[in-house]
Amino acid sequence: MSSTFESSPDELRGVLIQVVGARLLLPNACIAEILSVADPDPLPDMPDWLLGRIRWRGWQVPLIAFSALLGSGIPDGNLRSQRVLILKALGGNPRLPYFAMLTQGFPRLVRVEADALVAAGQEQSGVAGVPVIFQGEEVLIPNLEQTEARISEVLEQLPGS
Repeated sequence: MSSTFESSPDELRGVLIQVVGARLLLPNACIAEILSVADPDPLPDMPDWLLGRIRWRGWQVPLIAFSALLGSGIPDGNLRSQRVLILKALGGNPRLPYFAMLTQGFPRLVRVEADALVAAGQEQSGVAGVPVIFQGEEVLIPNLEQTEARISEVLEQLPGS
């Protein structure tokens, strides 16, 4: 008997998540855990998209609002109604093996077949990513490496870094 979400060579498992003003499509393999959010420890003089750090399995993980990086808005003040994705960092920085992203609601596991994505425009500048049409709606495949690099740049400016 095969699982509903078993992947074949022509498909990947993905996760659709909602952020303020956008839906994101991420590879399932980059998600380490999904948590209820607790108030982050604030960081001094940080951009509005870097909400602070949260504690997770002995790590101080930076928490970002990806929607603020997109310019589509900052989540409302009630963080407790949201979820946090702990993402595995891709850049190999031993000081940043994970980062966290604020989401609205629960992520939805999806199968992404090789021909299921249709380009919906050019890659957006900065850290955003590539807009695509998936299952009849526009979603963004975020550039996680650029996002991670931007987080690293900001954190390096902290005193004692």
